[in-house]
Amino acid sequence: MNCNIAVIKGDGIGPEVVTQAMKVLDAVGEKYGHTFCYEQLLMGGCSIDAHGVPLTDEAVAKAKASDAVLLGSIGGNTSTSPWYKLPPDKRPEAGLLKIRKELGLFANLRPAYLYEQLKAACPLKEEIADKGFDMMIMRELTGGLYFGQRKTEEIDGVLTAVDTLTYNENEIRRIAIKGFDIAMKRRKKVTSVDKANVLDSSRLWRKVVEEVAKDYPEVTYEHMLVDNCAMQLVKDPAQFDVVLTENMFGDILSDEASMITGSIGMLASASLNETKFGMYEPSGGSAPDIAGQNKANPIATILSAAMMLRYTFDLDKEADAIENAVKQVLVEGWRTCDIVSDATKLVACDEMGDLIKERI
Repeated sequence: MNCNIAVIKGDGIGPEVVTQAMKVLDAVGEKYGHTFCYEQLLMGGCSIDAHGVPLTDEAVAKAKASDAVLLGSIGGNTSTSPWYKLPPDKRPEAGLLKIRKELGLFANLRPAYLYEQLKAACPLKEEIADKGFDMMIMRELTGGLYFGQRKTEEIDGVLTAVDTLTYNENEIRRIAIKGFDIAMKRRKKVTSVDKANVLDSSRLWRKVVEEVAKDYPEVTYEHMLVDNCAMQLVKDPAQFDVVLTENMFGDILSDEASMITGSIGMLASASLNETKFGMYEPSGGSAPDIAGQNKANPIATILSAAMMLRYTFDLDKEADAIENAVKQVLVEGWRTCDIVSDATKLVACDEMGDLIKERI
């Protein structure tokens, strides 16, 4: 199979971790007879430096012409980088919002899985970590507060900021269907997270989810308020299978879920549209404090590449090969600095990529 992949290495540690994922993909291609063709694009701070905008229309067009997008991380230090002295629509993150909208990427999948070998790195109590957990957080990605109208103005001499949270029933229904479809392939449980005791948008969310649930009689579902869900994630994460939620809640909860796995550097993610097309990226940020130091954990990006093989190219065997290689490296005790312990062996970012590549 010939696979055309738009590669956006981005800022900070992005180039380092994406390079390792490409290395692993090439090993998969060599073993299984596939060709991965890469078109490298700029987005984020690097695009601002080169073109004055966080994402050019040309880059969007090239991304649309590809089969999938492999993305690193974008942005920098918000307190010191000159990128954050620009207007909000010119900052690095505006490029990410634009590409999600342009590519129609409305469904974000973030698996949070606690590897047996990393239980010691889990910050939760031992009796909680011992139970393990394996959840998929389904986040609506192109609606809600992040895409609503916003303004800052002076009213009666007082600066006032307004952000608008808007959802329509169609936006909610399509992400709910995705969530229930994925639950059918897992443990058949959906936890729909909202703030229906306060927000009209959440009350509509709950109404539509209940309508969708009727088409999935095999799936058990429950509603949970977002504040309770945040508590339950650290109290009893094993209870969750598919967590279905809106944009801002999903942004926060998925980062919380990733950290209880031991490191945000371990968590992959996929953003899908209504076809097989997807954008695949690590859940963590650009980590500018360690950029260029060969310290970053590339596993999340490598696992994102595995998700790309599985969801866009239907190459399940090849995706399994990457995931099994990651597990083997962890079993052997190799660790980057974010997950290292006294009983394990420290390796650099590129060394971790080499170890996983060798075990494909």
